[in-house]
Amino acid sequence: MTLGELRDLLRDCLVLWGVAGRVEVDDEGVSVVTAEGAFSLAAADPDLYPVRWFMQTPERRAAGAPPRAVPSIVAALSRMRNALGAEGGAAPRFG
Repeated sequence: MTLGELRDLLRDCLVLWGVAGRVEVDDEGVSVVTAEGAFSLAAADPDLYPVRWFMQTPERRAAGAPPRAVPSIVAALSRMRNALGAEGGAAPRFG
């Protein structure tokens, strides 16, 4: 996934999640900037498998803690949504 694709994906997620913020490409990868601070997502080096992504939150950054390792883009988006305090949305019902 390119930085541009990740940026576009996160922009779409902010709309879906109803979160006010902006998405920008920076030195750390791609950041979602909200009133609470910058939440960053960066691709891991391929030799770090099974880690695929690293996510940094304003709280971890302020504490001097390293970014958290994340195994997949699905897990990264889930953690990002939770860190932003966004709702999960209604589950689809079939029947």
